[in-house]
Parts: sequence; structure tokens; C-alpha cells
Amino acid sequence: MRRLGCCFPRSGHRGNLSGAGVSARASSGLSLADLTRDQLLELLEANNEGGIKIAFAGKSNARRLARAVRPRVTRPSPKYNVGSQECRADNRVIEGDNLQAMTTLYKERGQVDLILADPPYNTGKDFRYNDRWDEDPNDPGLGEFVSVDDGARHTKWMRFMWPRLQMMRSMLKPTGVLAICVDHRELFRLGQMLDEFFGEENRLAIINWQKAASRRNDSDHVSTATEYVLIYSRNKAKATTRLLERTEEHDANYTNPDRDPGGLWYGASPWGPSRETHMGMVYAVQSPFTGELHYPPGSRCWGFEKPTIKKCLEAWGTAYEERNLNDNLVPALLLKGAKDPRKLSDPLSDPIVAKAAKRAAKIRGQDNWPELIFTKEGMGKPRKKTYLEKVKKGIVPSTFWADDDYFQPLEIGCTSWESNESGTSEAGARELSAILGDDHGFETVKPTKLFSKIIHLWCPTDGLVLDPFAGSGTTGHAVLALNEAAGAHRRFILIEQGRPENGDSYARTLLAERLRRVLTGQWENGKGKPLPGGFSFCSLGKKVDAAALLRMERDEMVDTVIASHFDATRRRGDQLIRVEPVGTAYRYLVAKNADNEGFFLVWGGASSNTDFTEDVYVVCAKEAADAGVKPSSYHVYARLYRYQTEGIRFYQIPDRILADFGLDLKRLDHGFREDSDPC
Repeated sequence: MRRLGCCFPRSGHRGNLSGAGVSARASSGLSLADLTRDQLLELLEANNEGGIKIAFAGKSNARRLARAVRPRVTRPSPKYNVGSQECRADNRVIEGDNLQAMTTLYKERGQVDLILADPPYNTGKDFRYNDRWDEDPNDPGLGEFVSVDDGARHTKWMRFMWPRLQMMRSMLKPTGVLAICVDHRELFRLGQMLDEFFGEENRLAIINWQKAASRRNDSDHVSTATEYVLIYSRNKAKATTRLLERTEEHDANYTNPDRDPGGLWYGASPWGPSRETHMGMVYAVQSPFTGELHYPPGSRCWGFEKPTIKKCLEAWGTAYEERNLNDNLVPALLLKGAKDPRKLSDPLSDPIVAKAAKRAAKIRGQDNWPELIFTKEGMGKPRKKTYLEKVKKGIVPSTFWADDDYFQPLEIGCTSWESNESGTSEAGARELSAILGDDHGFETVKPTKLFSKIIHLWCPTDGLVLDPFAGSGTTGHAVLALNEAAGAHRRFILIEQGRPENGDSYARTLLAERLRRVLTGQWENGKGKPLPGGFSFCSLGKKVDAAALLRMERDEMVDTVIASHFDATRRRGDQLIRVEPVGTAYRYLVAKNADNEGFFLVWGGASSNTDFTEDVYVVCAKEAADAGVKPSSYHVYARLYRYQTEGIRFYQIPDRILADFGLDLKRLDHGFREDSDPC
């Protein structure tokens, strides 16, 4: 196996980046007009000023892989399908290489709301690299596992991830979000790649989640108890982060000890987050109970305007006034006429303070206290009533997850999710065992709780989730469970290759089986409850090109038409539903769309008559009537269109199929050569 060079990360400037080869060509006499489209893209990317740029051996080829890989024919495996036709059309499991699969999913390009990816961590036993892909990304080989003593293992991992990150970004909507799991081994390199692809300004969060609830004693230095999820948006200005659902635990803090007519309330912090930019809101306030001065702590300021605070204080029965305390701050709010409490050993020795304390205590013994309260029966710090009915119907994720003390929510930064918030790897493995039994062979499994939280935050209730490294199917399980719990209609596409060289295609034996048991409630431990929904299962086959299409048998062509069909006038193209006849199979009718329009395939194989004629039309009309599809709108795939009549929309084979896969009809030779111009 040819070994790759070492990785030399570089950020913040152009340096000797992967476009240097193109630059050398240009300097050797080639003009811009001589360069191919692909080479021009390389040159533009390499010379783009600003932002993060990471350099590694083989980046130039890695950059071109995503543009050179070819779509594949998809072959359904009905025995693994679960649910009704409509449910199977919503959710898909694809068996095969994820880069080839994402290329095949051309009609989903730019339509995915959330990509949730858990790629191999490069531990020395879970990641393989196929060097032959450097020359041809359509090579069917799987490659060899990369060991921990391979000096180029980080570079190989980056060459593996780069085209997949390219493709993932292209799959996202402008509002879409990528959430990708990683551990400490590749965190640094993955972060740099994502900064280059998405821009540092589009990073939403670096989530630190607790994969283990306790320390391990097998480490010589620091026990690793956490992993990471990097969250990037296609466009931060358009992305949405939803609220976390409130729980009974969150609401338990809300009480009503004073029978406030506003209902349940919680004494929240009255502080705002930014002293430096709000110095006019940093000053002392005198307690009506003790006469002590209270200042905003640390870098905080008051979270609401001084007139409002003054009104709340005077509601305790005594007038207040502004007074300069010569403390380099704006005037304080003191009890009117009171002495400076800093000059008294006991502020209550001041008669004005003593009278104020009696009035405040009397009011506290009554119902409906003022909005600004003082803890410890008046002896403690100020807090502000926050009513349960007026708070947001959820929890804002923030820098510190259990962030009840902050008056204003903070932006997501480096966020720590404790195990009780996100689950643990051990919990994920136990859950998988509960569903499938103990012999599933997965030692580390992402918990459904973690993925459910991510999906809830960054995928709308009617959105589409793509998982290109589906593994044991945690993403699909989380989507189905969230749909059932909230009455949502999220959809998923899961891609998994498994280990077919060992006969271990766990896309079928593990992933699809887990989803089947989740949907049917047939858990191994007997405690499962059926969930609504379903999915279809298909495998990637041979490459798509004109010659391959024209050699297809009818069954293959049916599968290809249904998989490829794309209608640009629709929001998501047109997800076709296979027509399953009762009794005798239809000769031409193969599918229908959401509008109940029929799709017909005039194809019996390479040696048969494949033209749409009047005789074919007559049969199509009868089959449409038998199937109950619209009689006025027929969609017909055929080689030639020899009969014209109203209500027919014709799609020529192979041109239309190739176009729906995103292939350039004028340049069907997509060889991966140095001088090629891949589509």
C-alpha cells in the first residue's frame, strides 16, 4: 500500500497550499484559458484570501473526489422494508459507501435540514482507507484498516473526510446545520476543515458531552470521560436553534409563597451579563430589610432599568433617592435620608433604615410581594420574580447547561452536556442490547438521548435528517421516537456500508433490524412499544452511465427511475411511491406521486421495443384506471416518443435519468484524470 505524506496544518494564510500544483502549471506557460473547470476551482480556492486554510498531503486530489465520484443504481430490498407505502417513502436506509450514496441522492441536494454524522474516530481499529480512491473514487474496494502506528493516519483520515464534508455541505439547505461527532484524536483537524468549509463565523457550538459517568483507572494521566459534537450552520443568519423542552424538574423551582395573582414564580438573578458595555447600569442598591449595599457581582450589571428598580424598591414601603457614593460608579439607590451604610458598624442603627426594615417586614407578611425580592426572608441578596406563565416555553441552551442563575441567556459557545442531559456511551450500548440482545458486537454506541437532543434543537418538526455514518441506527431511532412524542413528521435518510468483506453487512443485520424492532415494539427485553412510521431499504449497485442504463433489465430500470426522478418545481423534487398491483402485475405502470399521478415505464430490456406508441398509451390508460390514479396526467419514461396526445409528460431514456442524477449530458466521460473536467 502506498503511504501518504504527513499532515502539516496551516491556518490564517495561503502559504504553500494544495493549489500550488495548479499555480506551477500556470507559471510553466499555461494560460487560464488552458485550465479545466476543476483546475480553475482549485486555483480560486487556493488563492482565496482570509479565513482558515489547512494544508495536507493529497488535498488537491481529495478536493476533486466529490466531483469525480459517480452516482449508483439503487436496488430495493423489500424484505427489509417496514410500514405502509407512504411511511416507506418518507424514510430510507441505503446500504453502500456514503460518498457514492450522497452523489446518488442528487435530488436531495440542498434539501437536508440536519446532517448528524458520527464518522470513524481513527482509533486504529475503526477506520479504513482505500488508496485506490486517490486515482478513481468509483473503485469498489473498501481499503485496509489504518493502524495506530501508521505515520500517515491523520492525513489519510483527512483525505477520507474532505470529499465527504464537501458533499455534506452541498446537501444542506441554506438554513441547514451539520452536527458531527468526534473525539480528541481528530478534534483539532476536523475543526480546521470545518472552519475552511463553513467559515468560523458559522460555527454554532463545540459541545462537550459526557460519554462516561465515572472516571476510569486505566489512564496514566487524565481519564477521558468526554467526546465532542461540532455544530456548524450553512448560514448562521438563517439557521435556527430551538429551545430545549421544559421538564417537571425545571418547573419545580417555581412556587407561589405569597399567593401572587401572577401565579407560580421563581426568584431569578436580576443581573445582566455585560458590565463593560453597560457601566450606566452598575451601581449600588440599599436593602430595605438590612440597610446593606448590593452591587452587581463580577462582570455583571443590573438587568433592567434604574427607574424600574427604584419603583420595585419603593414597593417595600419607603422612598428611595439617587446619591453619589464616590465609588467611581453612577449614583446609587439609597433609602431617602439614610446615612451612608459604609460608615456605620450596623446599618440598622440608622433610624431611617430601622423604620424601613419594619415596613418591609410587614409587607412581606402579607400577600403579593413586590417584584424585586430579597432572599432568606429579606436578609439575603436581591432577586427578581420571573413568572412561569411569562417565560419562554422551553430552555435556551447556553454556555453552562444548568444556567438558571443567568437573567439573560447567553449564546452557545463551548457547551458541556452532563450525562444526565445527554446519556452515555454505556447507556447507548445497554439500549441497543435491550432492543437486539447482547451479541450485537458494538462496544461504543451513541445514546438516543444525545441524538434526540441534537435533532430537537436543529431540525424542524417537518424536516429531513441525513446520517451518512448510520452505524447501529441511533439517528433513525431518535427521529421515530421524537415524532411519536411530539406528533412531528421528521424524516430520515441513513447510509451505512457495514463490513461486507466479512459478510457483516450490518446495515441489514443490525441497523435495519433495530429500526424494525423499534417500529414494531419487538424489543429483545420485551419492554418495547411500537412507534408509528416505516422505512424502505435499498443497496447501491453499479455506476450510472448511458451504456449501463441501456443494458438494464426491466426490474433494474424500474428501480432506477423511481430513485432518480426529480421535479424541480416541487419543494423536494418528487418522492415516487411504488405501485404494487393486486393480482397480475402492471405492464407499464410502476409508481405514483403525492398528487396521485401515474408514472409509466416503457421498457422490457435492451432487446425489446422501448418506444411510446398509441398501443402502449391504450394499455397505460387501462392500468391507470385499474390503479385509481389520475386519468388526465401520465408521466411516461421511454426510449422514443412516437405518439403524442394531451396529458402526457415524456421523459426520454437515458437522457432524462442521467440529468436527474446530475450528470452532464455533454460530457459523459467522467474519468478521474489530471486533465479531466468532472461534472
